[in-house]
Amino acid sequence: MKVVVATDSFKGSLSSLEAGNAVRAGILSVRPDASVTVLPLADGGEGTLDAIAPYVGGEVRNVTVTGPLGSPVSASYLFDPGSQTAYIEMAKASGLMLVSSSLDPLHSTSYGTGELMSDAISSGARSLVICIGGSATNDGGAGMLQALGCRLTRKDNTDIPFGAAGLKDLAAVDLSALPDNISVTVASDVTNPLCGQNGASFVYGPQKGASPETAAEMDSYLHHFASISGFDPFEPGTGAAGGMSFALKNFLGASLRSGADIVNELTGIESLIKDCDIVITGEGRMDSQTVNGKAPYKVLQLGLKYRKQVIGITGILGEGYEKCLEAGFAKIVPLVTPTMDRDAAVASVAETVRQNFSNGMMTCGIV
Repeated sequence: MKVVVATDSFKGSLSSLEAGNAVRAGILSVRPDASVTVLPLADGGEGTLDAIAPYVGGEVRNVTVTGPLGSPVSASYLFDPGSQTAYIEMAKASGLMLVSSSLDPLHSTSYGTGELMSDAISSGARSLVICIGGSATNDGGAGMLQALGCRLTRKDNTDIPFGAAGLKDLAAVDLSALPDNISVTVASDVTNPLCGQNGASFVYGPQKGASPETAAEMDSYLHHFASISGFDPFEPGTGAAGGMSFALKNFLGASLRSGADIVNELTGIESLIKDCDIVITGEGRMDSQTVNGKAPYKVLQLGLKYRKQVIGITGILGEGYEKCLEAGFAKIVPLVTPTMDRDAAVASVAETVRQNFSNGMMTCGIV
């Protein structure tokens, strides 16, 4: 029996590969003759670089950059000199994990991500893949643009300060110093626009510390940014990472692509699914949002394409998880105790799989 295991990370507990290896251990405990292939899964958010590193090759570059609240942080990116491609994860320079105890979306900046991009370009990169999930920022990518040489100025020709708050005084945008002849791809599965009730500030601002009043304030600043720069604030997909995708697409000509699709292409998961008997995927929480293009849903689509049984494993079942079953998951198995420490989480994943393979539930009759 051939099994492909490709789970997203279980945030706060397990990386994608750790969860996958725990699943593999559970399968082999009851079917030692099984062939189990573990692949990383990510959708452009935190952990994407770790997922793709074994498949991209190249080298890790470490850089000290400006963190989301202005203090220096150590960040890294992947650079493949052969293809002149750099893979950059926004969360490493401008991520929520860097400001967990002092959230401040009004003043947090994407400047550090721009510094990573600048370092990659100086190192010879001609193609940038920017993974933009997990950001702490809501500045429309303004800080990133400033780090790359763009001038965002007030009426007195002084530079606006960092953060969404700085955008309220924006009077002019000077793009003359931005790098050219650079290909940029944005890895994201967010379809929200920059502004409006479904935009960056109202939908994602609260998880970054914004009150309803602050979200409305930031939305007006982003709308002003779009108006001054002459771009559509309601274009789908431009609200990712507090509007980072807005700036990358409109100022740098970036293409917006599914982060999960990019990772799946790099790992060659489709050919492995085509040749397997069963597919296991999952994430920390499976709910109605899972079917809106998240990484496990992308795996499900590949499984259904080749008529494979696709099983979901999740830390906890969220509201609307039934939509996952309606979409085609043969079964979704939650961990019994989702709030546990790291070692217990690994053991629980393995034990959940072992029990379900033993009684034949997860394989829907294959075992």
